[in-house]
Amino acid sequence: MSDKKPKRTVHLRPRYYRWFVEPDVEWVETNTGYATLDWQVPIDQSAVVLIDVWECHYLQDTSARSEQIIQQKIRPLLAACRQHGLQLIHAPAPNVAKHYLDWRPKSRQTPEPLTETNQSTRWPPSDFRRKSGLYTDFAKPKEARQNEIDHLVANRQMHPDVRPEGADVVVADGQELHRFCSQRQILFLFYLGFNTNACILMRDYGTLEMSKRGYEIIVLRDCTTGMESHQTHDLLWQTRGAVLFLEMFGKHSITSPELIDALATSRSDLE
Repeated sequence: MSDKKPKRTVHLRPRYYRWFVEPDVEWVETNTGYATLDWQVPIDQSAVVLIDVWECHYLQDTSARSEQIIQQKIRPLLAACRQHGLQLIHAPAPNVAKHYLDWRPKSRQTPEPLTETNQSTRWPPSDFRRKSGLYTDFAKPKEARQNEIDHLVANRQMHPDVRPEGADVVVADGQELHRFCSQRQILFLFYLGFNTNACILMRDYGTLEMSKRGYEIIVLRDCTTGMESHQTHDLLWQTRGAVLFLEMFGKHSITSPELIDALATSRSDLE
């Protein structure tokens, strides 16, 4: 008898955007399109990362779409993940993560404080980055309702229906996420949350930065929405464009029902 623990896998067909065409097809943009892969993904080397799933948003329509996604898509997915042992990692921003110490990785480290010495060697200068001092003319004007956003940011919490439970983990930044994944030998990161064209892309625990670290990135495209403009609102082009951007440049996407079904039919490599 082998002492080797069987590896459980889920069968997925992640979607990506294929820039290539067949040899007899004219190589132009209009002839490119989506393609899918055929993967057996190990559950114990995978995790779902929940980006900034907060209880509210200052944009009312963004908040309404997010709430609908949370109730109809994210909650059923989290239940399936917990049932089948797929690790959940909440990444709700540093000022929110501090409220969930019981779920923080035990090996977390305090970041090195920015001292006067190393601050003076940073470029661009701190005044330029803050648009203060000699650079105040380059600052955007103070918005009349900025205080409302400041209040929201200072008091925000995770959504009450998507708070950590059991074996879930909460991380505050990309280094903490990377350290946890390294310790658990996690390779595949499934992303959901808000907003698609902002934090999903640009956080240090988001898709682009974690892709640079070498992780395989799969976006749950029905479990996210972006901040739309008056030009893109009707067809959600910011959301769709952000997902497509990831699919075009080395990342992948699936839907939550695909992952739920795959978890329900997961198999062991010794079966």
